[in-house]
Amino acid sequence: MTAENPRLRIALVCNTAWAIHTYRRGLLRMLVSRGVEVTVLAPRDRTFPLLEEMGCRCVELPVASKGTNPRDDLRTLAALYREYRATRPHLVFHYTIKPNIYGSVAAKLAGVPSIAVTTGLGYVFIQQSRTANVAKKLYRFAFRFPREVWFLNQDDRQAFIDQNLLVHPERARLLHGEGVDLNDYAYSPLPRANPPADGFIFILIGRLLWDKGVAEYVDAARRLRVQYPYARFQLLGPVGVDNPSAITRAEVDAWQREGVIEYLGETHDVREPVSNADCVVLPSYREGVPRTLMEASAMGRPIVATDVPGCREVVEDGVTGFLCEVKSADSLAQQLERMLLLGHAARGEMGVAGRTKVTREFDENAVVDRYKGTIRAVTGVSL
Repeated sequence: MTAENPRLRIALVCNTAWAIHTYRRGLLRMLVSRGVEVTVLAPRDRTFPLLEEMGCRCVELPVASKGTNPRDDLRTLAALYREYRATRPHLVFHYTIKPNIYGSVAAKLAGVPSIAVTTGLGYVFIQQSRTANVAKKLYRFAFRFPREVWFLNQDDRQAFIDQNLLVHPERARLLHGEGVDLNDYAYSPLPRANPPADGFIFILIGRLLWDKGVAEYVDAARRLRVQYPYARFQLLGPVGVDNPSAITRAEVDAWQREGVIEYLGETHDVREPVSNADCVVLPSYREGVPRTLMEASAMGRPIVATDVPGCREVVEDGVTGFLCEVKSADSLAQQLERMLLLGHAARGEMGVAGRTKVTREFDENAVVDRYKGTIRAVTGVSL
């Protein structure tokens, strides 16, 4: 950079700071180590101090993730515009729907280059509603401004193209997941060899949303525990989050009282609960490329997930896990039972195959290199 601007300034904007800290630590470490001034803009949460310890500057951003009040969204747009005008970042990366839409517009107004990263299409493409239709129109308007629009899987990219939501379809890029740190998520052998004597643990990890298939998971657990009382069904992740599909703590407490679910709360580090599980489950309705499944496969855990965009990028049916029908507790229960009755050696082979696939396709280092190349193309600075 020039003498007047000695440091490259990069901003990352998301509807939760937690997601920046959880999913993009490798990117943050690389940027900070290269002397980049990194700003994270997101609603304040418990990860602000952790991000600041890493060397990031954190700015609280008003985002009403599940709200539809235009006044709230204009507050988000205005806050981003003021920040961009004041700090003049050399490049901004926007993640999740409202930062993608309002951040892309604010960056254009402020004369700042931006990249939109669609981390998953969520309720906009799952539900048929007026709100979803408005969101698609806003996507079409806003996505004419970023230098590039990144998609984590081919299905999402094609959905935007098919529905004519990209004014500049040539700017669409495929990132193929945000990667996993293979050293942090090291392979570990399966913990139990002899169900039912040793028990058997399924775990679903993520924000507790109906769109994640939690209702189907609970229903499948009810059915299976009748015949296999030694099977345990765990949930790990935040409840009551700011999302139209959020599950309440009262609902989770009722499942616990029923004895069908064990709720583990939430944690910064999922490695211990994953290591203690025999199978990781994600019956989601749609994903970008789910981080929890990449981490589980990296640690050698077989998976049961839905045959939907995102999940099928990670799970090779019959090789690294089993795929089930979306929104079907019957299909999910069948595949969970199939995993339960599979021999220990066969489950172990699935885990090893999952580790191999993640190493080949989802190494975080390749993702960080992709960011480096884009930053160099936009700013002229090599990191």
